[in-house]
Amino acid sequence: MLSKTPPMGFNTWNTFGENINEQIIKETADKMVELGLRDCGYEYLVIDDCWSKRERDPQTGKIVPDEEKFPNGMKAVSDYVHSKGLKFGMYSCAGTRTCADYPGSFDHEYLDAETFAEYGVDFLKYDFCYKPDSANGPLLYRKMGMALKACGREILFSACNWGNDEVSRWIRSAGAHMYRSTGDINDSFRSFADIALSQVDNLAYSAPGCFNDIDMLTVGMYGKGNVGSVGCTDIDYKTQFALWCMFSSPLMLGGDLRKLNDFCLDLIKNERLIRINQDEESRPAFVATESWNDKIAFAKLLSNDEIALLFVNFSESKCGVPLYFENLGITAASGYGLEMTDAFTGECIGVKKEFMQIHLEAHDCACYICKLKK
Repeated sequence: MLSKTPPMGFNTWNTFGENINEQIIKETADKMVELGLRDCGYEYLVIDDCWSKRERDPQTGKIVPDEEKFPNGMKAVSDYVHSKGLKFGMYSCAGTRTCADYPGSFDHEYLDAETFAEYGVDFLKYDFCYKPDSANGPLLYRKMGMALKACGREILFSACNWGNDEVSRWIRSAGAHMYRSTGDINDSFRSFADIALSQVDNLAYSAPGCFNDIDMLTVGMYGKGNVGSVGCTDIDYKTQFALWCMFSSPLMLGGDLRKLNDFCLDLIKNERLIRINQDEESRPAFVATESWNDKIAFAKLLSNDEIALLFVNFSESKCGVPLYFENLGITAASGYGLEMTDAFTGECIGVKKEFMQIHLEAHDCACYICKLKK
């Protein structure tokens, strides 16, 4: 079964956009191994849009790689990625053209799926630009889902229709293993905060086999690259990564791995946060705050009788984020409290009962892995 837990890897779009080539992919693959990211579970290296020529081959009808960017062809790139113990991903679009105006897979689904299989592709991101007005969006994803099943290779299907057509209600039936439920992210606190808050009502639509993808991470970009925008602080990145882990979102890195600083590398390799994301039961997080706007406590039940808690200050000033344990189902009469371990540092902070309040700077968060204790 593909996608038992949220997929993890790297996607080229956030940093490189159209400026991709064979050398960048090889260097990124090298870094995924050298930095220990592969061993943490980041296994997919995905080439996004702009890898092909502007038109299909007139004889075969196939999408053709841009030989200036990929002089040795996509199979050679795929082989190199596989030689590093990684999995190889590529991109297409359900419409007639991709979002950057390259050939899309509309009416070519089976041919393109066979082509991707020939390349040795393990992951397909499937976008939603240039859909003909008369075309049925869900049916387009079902077509590619069937084409991938027929292609003779196991390929993870990453649907990206930005939350259109009530996607969470039908995308699992189309064969997707992860699906985008939001618009595109950029490297700013407001962007990722708005994305996270927009998904509070959709947290239950994510489970083994098909995970709600709230877009690629921007950790480590600092305002540079294709979606650089205003950039984020280290505190912002800390909160972004914790939210993605808590929400069981796929962890697809988007910052340039060749330029990651120690803070960002330690963050994305944090074994406790990754464990929250990759928990085998993949239960949805829920809001544990009685009334909320910009200060929220989230909770998530984990395997091994553990509970993850995430306190987030979405505001622009310091504030306290309260949590009454009754909202977790832990009554005062039970005598139980929570033995808490800081997910960022690993420090055990003891047992808390009935109520706690975490004071946080603007944009900051606190995350804990807890056990019930009397």
